[in-house]
Amino acid sequence: MLNADPLLQRPTLVTTALLARALDGLRPQVTSPVEMWQRLTERYVVDLDAVAALLPADEPETHWLSSRD
Repeated sequence: MLNADPLLQRPTLVTTALLARALDGLRPQVTSPVEMWQRLTERYVVDLDAVAALLPADEPETHWLSSRD
């Protein structure tokens, strides 16, 4: 994270249980998945793949092509 202070030691979340607990603690404070990612990476050292597995995917709405007559 570019904005993180390199001299500030952050806790490392190495297990899924600890990561899930941190996510539950941050949920009341955030309003969007983007803000959740930002707060999580500012406060902790995490495995981004593990976070992505726990957070729901934000998939775009499907746009169907119009049919040809």
